[in-house]
Amino acid sequence: MNQLFNKIISKLDLIVLRIVGIYLALGLLWIFVSDSALFKLIANHEELSLFNTYKGVAFILVTAVILYSLFRRSLQQQKLVEQSLQASEERWKFALEGSGDGVWDWDIPSDHVFRSARWHEIYGYTENEIAPTATAGRELVHPDDLNTLVSDVQDYFTGDKDIYVSEFRLRCKDGSWKWTLSRGMVVTRSEDGKPIRMIGTHTDITNRKTSEAQVTHLAHYDQLTGLPNRVLFLDRLRQDIKKAQRTGQSVTLMFLDLDKFKEVNDSLGHDIGDMLLKGVARRLESCVRESDTVARMGGDEFTIILSDINSQINIERIAQDILEKMTTPFHLGDEVIHVSTSIGISNYPKDGDEVELLLKNADQAMYAAKEQGRNRFQYFTPIMQEEALKRMRLISDLWGALNDNQFRVYYQPIVDLATGAVFKAEALIRWQHPTRGLVSPNEFIPVAEDTGLIVDIGDWLFNEVASQTAKWKQRYPNLQVSVNKSPVQFRSVHDNCTNWIEQLKQLGLSGESFIVEITEGLLLDARDSVINQLNAFREAGMKIAIDDFGTGYSSLAYLRKFDIDFVKIDRSFTSNIAPNSSDMVLCEAIIEMSHKLGMKVIAEGVETNEQRDLLRSAGCDFAQGYLYSKPVTIDQFESLLDATQSNFSLD
Repeated sequence: MNQLFNKIISKLDLIVLRIVGIYLALGLLWIFVSDSALFKLIANHEELSLFNTYKGVAFILVTAVILYSLFRRSLQQQKLVEQSLQASEERWKFALEGSGDGVWDWDIPSDHVFRSARWHEIYGYTENEIAPTATAGRELVHPDDLNTLVSDVQDYFTGDKDIYVSEFRLRCKDGSWKWTLSRGMVVTRSEDGKPIRMIGTHTDITNRKTSEAQVTHLAHYDQLTGLPNRVLFLDRLRQDIKKAQRTGQSVTLMFLDLDKFKEVNDSLGHDIGDMLLKGVARRLESCVRESDTVARMGGDEFTIILSDINSQINIERIAQDILEKMTTPFHLGDEVIHVSTSIGISNYPKDGDEVELLLKNADQAMYAAKEQGRNRFQYFTPIMQEEALKRMRLISDLWGALNDNQFRVYYQPIVDLATGAVFKAEALIRWQHPTRGLVSPNEFIPVAEDTGLIVDIGDWLFNEVASQTAKWKQRYPNLQVSVNKSPVQFRSVHDNCTNWIEQLKQLGLSGESFIVEITEGLLLDARDSVINQLNAFREAGMKIAIDDFGTGYSSLAYLRKFDIDFVKIDRSFTSNIAPNSSDMVLCEAIIEMSHKLGMKVIAEGVETNEQRDLLRSAGCDFAQGYLYSKPVTIDQFESLLDATQSNFSLD
């Protein structure tokens, strides 16, 4: 009963009722008690009338004092309550605005909103520029974020969320957007639980959002080219495959690798290389649609995702456009760079239904394009998978070949065309595989270079040749042996140049017993490390020969710069020479040029007497080929040396 009574009558009403009750009690008590007392004490009517007047005045004075006391006490309590509320509100505002946040107070039924001075300061508005309503505030929210804000508020009102927190962009007075963190709570609800009043804050989180965006960009985009990186590329490819599964469309993946990019980097420096990669990225983007993805996988490898292109003609048109744009010279500062690219293509679902498989197949197709001459595109075919497996097994076997002593050294004589004597030879490595038999160098040397194993294999070969030459020193004192050294060996961090020279000293051999054969491509690499190694070989007495001359990019300037001793004409020229043929003219030009530069000439691939006679008449110094001997074992080579009696001074 008391609880029901307290619900009907408020606390303030109880105070008023108490005051009125006290007043009525005192009044009635005064009336009944005072009149009875007067009648007993005063008999005179006139005196009674006078005392009644005094009694009324006294009653008024007494009740006035009582009422004054009661109302004064009530007013003091009310003042204390108001002061306490004001102090609480000031502390609340200080706590909220002291952190730099803007405060808002929303009367939900009327839609009226109070916004603090700090709120207006954050967004640049004066107090009267924004209507004091929630509707006016929502008009400042970015259109892309408005639904999120409304949804967050409704979820809080309905109890789906325990707290109200929302992030959105809000337009400032200058037209810019500030990311805002809005937090709040309902402080008053109606009897049926509906929200009536809500207070909260707005926090400027623009800097935090900018930092988050930068971190996201760093994690998903290549910093040099601005293209999507491997992480974002893989995510987009997964999304495109899922979409294609729903729609029945295809997805085309292109894997691109720049041809001979390393030569640009090594010869012109990484700054030019970086500029080239940026230029390549822009050209690739110009070849595809905005809906397609161009990504940089790392180094000089790029990928392209083409969605919803079911026509092979269109795919090949894009690939051809890329090839043409890549071969257009790049003008980078004072340099004009010529590059090309090799493209491998795989398709979903024909070539795989998983990201990793499609990527692997496109990569294999790209390597096939390189093997076929570069600057072309190649579709993935199942046979490429077989070739890739063979290559993988070859690499695996190659790692154990050195430890298992599977390599052999063969020697091919180099004949003096004027006398027919043999006092030079080229040392050639062969791989005696335990199950495959003799593996051709053309098959395993490129793999060894790609994997870096060529460094250890090359050192092994030189040590074997040096040891054998030391054994031949007494019997064949004038013998010179040439050893090939790959560009990969020159670029290795291991100083095998010093190792080779130290090996000769330990064996008591002169450097004049050896010729180091290099490729024309190495001449383009003008790095100090390469030049220093070549100079070290020459200071040790070794001679330098250019192998397969005419097939690379060397020039007369490079020939003079590196002080070359021998030029070896590639077999592609000597195998087709005939009187007055173009190949014969080229051979004659190489021979004459070399002689004028102080170099001797060795012709490779000589197989017929006619070739020998033509080269001899052209002034060629030495010949090497099957006409004289194929590469042979140590014992067989010793027999050849004994037969020719090659015991005379070195030229």
